[in-house]
Amino acid sequence: MRAIVLRPNTADPAYANAPLEEVPKPELVGDRDVLVRLGAAALNHRDVWIRHGAYPTPGHGSILAADGAGIVEDVKHAEDEGLIGNQVLINCSINWDSAPEGPEIPEKYGLLGYAPLPGTLAEYIAIDRKYIHAIPEHLSVLEGAAIPLASLTAWRALFSRGEAKAGDRVLITGIGGGVALFALQFAVAAGIEVYVTSSSDAKIAKAVELGAKGGVNYREATWPVALKELLKKNRPDSKPEIDTIVDGAASGVDAMISTLRLGGRVVNYGVTSSRTDPSSAKAPSYAQIFFRQADWRGTTMGSAREFRDCLAFIEKHKLKPIIADVFQGLENAEKAFEKMKNGSQFGKLVVQIAPSQ
Repeated sequence: MRAIVLRPNTADPAYANAPLEEVPKPELVGDRDVLVRLGAAALNHRDVWIRHGAYPTPGHGSILAADGAGIVEDVKHAEDEGLIGNQVLINCSINWDSAPEGPEIPEKYGLLGYAPLPGTLAEYIAIDRKYIHAIPEHLSVLEGAAIPLASLTAWRALFSRGEAKAGDRVLITGIGGGVALFALQFAVAAGIEVYVTSSSDAKIAKAVELGAKGGVNYREATWPVALKELLKKNRPDSKPEIDTIVDGAASGVDAMISTLRLGGRVVNYGVTSSRTDPSSAKAPSYAQIFFRQADWRGTTMGSAREFRDCLAFIEKHKLKPIIADVFQGLENAEKAFEKMKNGSQFGKLVVQIAPSQ
């Protein structure tokens, strides 16, 4: 089969190659393994960071990408034959069942798309049946591929760790990426009042179209003041404060905390800014945190239970992932990587592997 494989780059060791190669078709080894013919895969920032060598081991030989969806083509166990022909998406969060604090056995936890686990930028993937889920009926295979990692990360950040609920005011930073957009969609559907930040006024305008109450440009030094003015405008009788901040950049944290109510929460799921500019990430002022009685919470990925809850919510509210661009064929995967590196997209980047799906 064909797949996108991580390889060393002698010309630029700081950014690994990801050529399209012929590799062995995966075999069904586990007793409940199924073979999925992948119709589409989606990129995450993680895939670019892997190529930049951000992981502790090189990982050369890995098939890249964690997100994917397709059709079950074969099964190992006779009891699973009813799955053949089903359209499924794949939970990429491996070996985390239901523990709210994190994976039950951390050293066994992993994400698809990095050796020794398989990846989804390939024509086939073999995986235990417990990680496949029916694609919600209102979604296509292509849309299903855009769901797993970003939606799960957003779900855990907003609800499990952020404890956001209807009527709360939530600030989502860096709107435009997959996680931030799912957090926005989930929050709006749950009756939460959402505000966003971005360096792009156009992205803020798109977020408002999706249900955000407003947004501010974080390149403006006085953006916290502008945000508080928006909060006053929308709720004149309430203090202009945010209940929960969902953040994936780890930049400008003191400014963020200044918008938080007493006892509010900051939930951080990433350090996007420091990946490209290490000087941009600095520790928050501890005085800011303790004087505001604030909680600073880290989060990443999520459990199988959270993924099931997330999918049920998507199905109930008929939510669709925001897709920025679709690239036809594995041979065009590098174009998707280049667009992800650029960081200008609003939504998920999807590679369509099998046009018939």
